[in-house]
Parts: sequence; structure tokens; C-alpha cells
Amino acid sequence: METLQELYEDSIKDIYNAEKQFLKAMPKLLKAARNESLKKAIESHIEQTKGQVARLEEAAKLGGFKPTGKVCLAAKGLVEETEEHLKEGKPGPVMDAAIVACAQKNEHYEIGTYGTIITWAEELGLKDAAKLLKDSLAEEESTDKQLSAVAKAEVNKQALSVVVEPPAPKKASSKSAKSGRASLK
Repeated sequence: METLQELYEDSIKDIYNAEKQFLKAMPKLLKAARNESLKKAIESHIEQTKGQVARLEEAAKLGGFKPTGKVCLAAKGLVEETEEHLKEGKPGPVMDAAIVACAQKNEHYEIGTYGTIITWAEELGLKDAAKLLKDSLAEEESTDKQLSAVAKAEVNKQALSVVVEPPAPKKASSKSAKSGRASLK
């Protein structure tokens, strides 16, 4: 990349792919979530993300390029980390806390990216594209706040109340106890 325009286009393609990856992963989060407020937040964000994908397509069109052709490695890693949590955990309050954490990591990536590309769009004179991107940024920030509120008011408290009993210590078998004494003679 040699120009700001090229960097902007590359970044639009990157966040476009990220949004598509996150959109594909969100139904898995929804299925694993148990907290109703968390489920509602995820459902709402699925719909928002569809709109964000459409706005990115329009922003790319305004810039004279297509938003496809790139794989966002950051999003790929975040999705893989989320899938790992879903495989390793079991449904319930602690899983809900993990879902919030993973979703917020995604939001923070998106917030950072949108903030950057908005500035570049403005510098490049793409005011209409910047407006579209600002709408998506506002949604991402709102979702992040909503997830924080759900975590603080419900999910984290529920996760904190989970108590796991430690396994009972194993008793030595009488055979091994006898053989232990026999070897002392």
C-alpha cells in the first residue's frame, strides 16, 4: 500500500470481513447463552451487524471499490478464541460471562477500526461514507455499553455465585497401604 486511499480500502475490506465472521459466529453465542438479557443483547446485535455490513458495502461503493477479497486475521483469531470457550465450558452463568467477554473483545476491535476509518474517510473527502461509518461506530459503542451493563447487573453476579465442590481426596487402597508397611520392615 502506498496511499491513504489504498490503506482505507484495505481497512474497509478488513472490517467488512470481520463483521461477516462475527455475524456467522453470533448464533453460536446465542445458542450457548442462558441469561435472557444477554440473549436479547446478542439478538439485537445480530440485526445491527446486518445493517453494518450493508453500510460497509455502501461506503465501499462510494469509494469506488468492492469490500470483498480480504480475510480479517484478527477477527478469525477472536472467533477461534470464542469457539474454544464454547467447547471447553458448559452452559450456565460462567459461560455467559465468557460470552460477554468474547463479544466485548469483538466490539473493541470494531470500535477501534471504525474510529480509524472514519478519520481516513473524512481526510479523503468521503463525507457520505464517513457518515455511514459513524452510524456503525455508534451502534458498536452502544452494544459495548449494553454488554457491560448486562455483565455488571446480572451475568458476573450469577457467575460469581457458582461454587464447584472440590473432588473428594482419594483413599489409599488397603492393598497399597499394606504393601507400604511391609516394605518398611
